[in-house]
Amino acid sequence: MASPERNKKILLEMVKQPSNDHCADCGAPEPDWASYKLGVFVCVNCSGTHRDLPAISRIKSIRLDFWDDSLVEFMKTRGNAAANAFYEKCVPPFYYRPQEKDCVVLKDQWIRAKYERREFTGESSSLQQGYSSGLYEGILWKKGKDNKQFLKRRFLLSETDFTLRYFTKEDSKKPKAVISMKDLNAVFQPEKIGHAHGLQISYLEEERTRNLFVYHDNSQEIVSCFNAIRATRFAYLKKVNPNARDSDLVPLITRSSIKEGYMEKTGPTQWEPFKKRWFILNLTDRKLSYFKSSLDALELGAVFIGTEGHGYSVREGQPKGSRSGRWRFGVTLETPDRQFVFLCDQEQDQREWIEAFKLVISQPMLPQHYNSMKTIHCSPCLQYTSSMRLTIIVKVVNDRKLYLLSS
Repeated sequence: MASPERNKKILLEMVKQPSNDHCADCGAPEPDWASYKLGVFVCVNCSGTHRDLPAISRIKSIRLDFWDDSLVEFMKTRGNAAANAFYEKCVPPFYYRPQEKDCVVLKDQWIRAKYERREFTGESSSLQQGYSSGLYEGILWKKGKDNKQFLKRRFLLSETDFTLRYFTKEDSKKPKAVISMKDLNAVFQPEKIGHAHGLQISYLEEERTRNLFVYHDNSQEIVSCFNAIRATRFAYLKKVNPNARDSDLVPLITRSSIKEGYMEKTGPTQWEPFKKRWFILNLTDRKLSYFKSSLDALELGAVFIGTEGHGYSVREGQPKGSRSGRWRFGVTLETPDRQFVFLCDQEQDQREWIEAFKLVISQPMLPQHYNSMKTIHCSPCLQYTSSMRLTIIVKVVNDRKLYLLSS
């Protein structure tokens, strides 16, 4: 007869073992659930997808449910390391392995690809054709540039010339845009886009970031599109870095921001009215971009964030005597060329932005970052060419010197 307490103790000891102490699918620590058909320990979030696959996986709580002796013995012969050695045997290096904090669609499709479709066991290479063939073509819903309406657009991704094209008409031969893999990025943004399968594709257009917001109603299709983009970008990186190791290139394929959200910003004199803007801070390129709104297509401006040794720092509050805005919680960013003042709506947002800035500032700069320092601009309105004549006008207002540019 099964001993519930003895079996529970065995399972709790097993889940402490290396590899079992993290979710087999997303890496979340201290998993409390297990699949007694697959022999893996998983977190509560991933257990939901496993429940949706009753023919493949059966889930129990290792703390609350009754475990028969035979099921415990089966778990003892398996475990996360053994299971993943089989189900993840042939995962392509570019394929995105979701982490604990990733969105539901990524984790759901990763689990289905592993166990239901068995795409990575090596049994059939055709199972990876949707994202590994070097060519992807599909219809996605894309947000219009100047409105909130999503329209069907045909997308064509090619590894031959390392481009992503999209067409306004399904049968059109002339693309609306041809996007190079050089600076392309793709990241899931379901909350921002308002769809569980929302994907944000970003690229540089004349040194400014442009965003495309897309989705597909089929979760497998949108994740295949995402991994096809990663496959093509990975191939591009290997071509331009032929001697680099795969492990060095994989982190460069796509990148997620370390902080996004609304802040108010003022101008260079700190007496211009504060304006609400959507900010995105990336660690990979050390860039703070800002947009008019969260779903704005074109970047209004960007700020490069260097190290403390290069004259960059951040602190709480705003300079004494500077103009106030609607929001109260200030963040002051010092750069060699200018002092930036931002206001946050909540104190929690203020703390998170300061910590995010400090994280970027604390990281050493890489060779490519020095080129970025030359190209990233503070605001499009401050760009000028050598053919323009600029006059600096100094005005004194309330004992403050205001420096104005006139062309």
